[in-house]
Amino acid sequence: MDVTLKFCGAAGTVTGSCYMVKTAGHRFLVDCGMFQGTKTIRSLNYNPFPFNPEEIDFVLLTHAHIDHSGLLPKLFKEGFTGPVYMTEPTKDLLAAMLPDSAHIQEMDVMNLNRRNARRGKPEIEPIYTRQDAEACQGAFEAVPYEQWLDIEGIRVKYWNAGHILGSSSIQIEVPTADPNENNLRLLWSGDLGPNHKLFHPDPDASSDYDYVISESTYGGRTRPIVTSEEKRQILLDEIKSALDNEGLLLIPAFAVERTQELLADILILQQTGQLRNVPIFLDSPLAIKATEVFKKHAGELEDVADHLEALNTGHIRFTESVEESKAINRIKSGAIVMAGSGMCDAGRIRHHIKNHMWRPNTTLLLVGYQAEGSLGRLLLSGARKVRIQGEEINIRGKVRQIETYSGHADENELVDWITSRKPIRHGLYLCHGEEDAANALKAALIEEGLPEALISIPTIDDEVRLNRKGKPDYYENIPHRLKPQDMGGWDAHNEFAELQIDLKEAFDKLADEKARRALARRIKRALEAAE
Repeated sequence: MDVTLKFCGAAGTVTGSCYMVKTAGHRFLVDCGMFQGTKTIRSLNYNPFPFNPEEIDFVLLTHAHIDHSGLLPKLFKEGFTGPVYMTEPTKDLLAAMLPDSAHIQEMDVMNLNRRNARRGKPEIEPIYTRQDAEACQGAFEAVPYEQWLDIEGIRVKYWNAGHILGSSSIQIEVPTADPNENNLRLLWSGDLGPNHKLFHPDPDASSDYDYVISESTYGGRTRPIVTSEEKRQILLDEIKSALDNEGLLLIPAFAVERTQELLADILILQQTGQLRNVPIFLDSPLAIKATEVFKKHAGELEDVADHLEALNTGHIRFTESVEESKAINRIKSGAIVMAGSGMCDAGRIRHHIKNHMWRPNTTLLLVGYQAEGSLGRLLLSGARKVRIQGEEINIRGKVRQIETYSGHADENELVDWITSRKPIRHGLYLCHGEEDAANALKAALIEEGLPEALISIPTIDDEVRLNRKGKPDYYENIPHRLKPQDMGGWDAHNEFAELQIDLKEAFDKLADEKARRALARRIKRALEAAE
């Protein structure tokens, strides 16, 4: 029996994780995530799904991160009525994360509509509202790790992926028409955590699959193995450097897990006298709620004693209200401010960047992956001018990054996890990664002995027929929502904003021939993008 797999997101890109599986009797999704990154990629969130939501029977969710779960309310809004299966911690986290996602969209759309009104443009609506985000949660069903779930003949098992609280790899067995033939065995990695990660066991799953669909986020990148003490020392060095000379430290917060690890380590550094007691502001209602979920599930985690004890102290100033958040802007130095979101594409961190990063004594410390086209990636690449909520901002502060708190497996760990799933009999798909990362991981796997013909790197909207008769066939003439050039990190929206600022400055330099040529190239590129 043939099974069809459609890559509806996180293929050629990192975000928007969504895969549709069609069998003889069912259509179901693995993940239903939101796209993040460039304006072109984010626009997919507003477009129709590449399938009919009314025809989807159920959803299997790997974990709570918005790029894996964030379009679930839209799915229900557009006609889906089935169950969504996930672990219990994921269910608890989504009770806070989906309404928070809706609130961000509502605020962003409200600000955009104000600008559109001034320009004579029509109003737009958010992808979904807080009411939509809350209404869909009655269909969420919690499942335990490593126990078979039978969904009308399709067998499903969740494995701990070690990425965040509740994260999973998902094993799926699809029955065949021939009673003498074994089930078709599929495995989605979800997002895989690194080995020896605080709070979690190493990622695990069984072996022997027909097809494996694996993330490739950190293909081509490796990290040194560091102890908890070494990790805290790296963090300490960055904090001290940022706070020297009355500096201010901004940390974009990934609300789940990364925030809790960072807060606990900062507090331990203070309690042991290695770091002076400076104010710490957690300016993220979502991170505050996630911390409570984290404490609720402490019994399911590893090595939590010192860290949870640190989180129970009163040294952190939680700022939930907008008024409290705005009050932080009066602080110009000598403090640590953690605010969502981790890639700087949403939430309160954008206000802090706008209000503080024009000052040379401000440091922005990035502590996780920054997707192509995200504001975090632009700042990391050295952009000195960015556009935030329609306003052009000059960046004079320092931008730093540490990867010791990454929640993703690096290339060596990805290779180890994938090769431990062998035999992989018919196909390995490398998804959830940028093109260079996926190609680098493919090369590393070939070096480890996996046949090149086994490994594919799909792009968004590719559709493939899975079978046991040799290499699977890609369907031809499938419409694709993105062109190859749309997958990169260059964003015309930010480029045009930078150009507007540079035009103002360029007239003073027009006597310089080199400056004139550079300006001409930028004008040409912006005009081409506008077309």
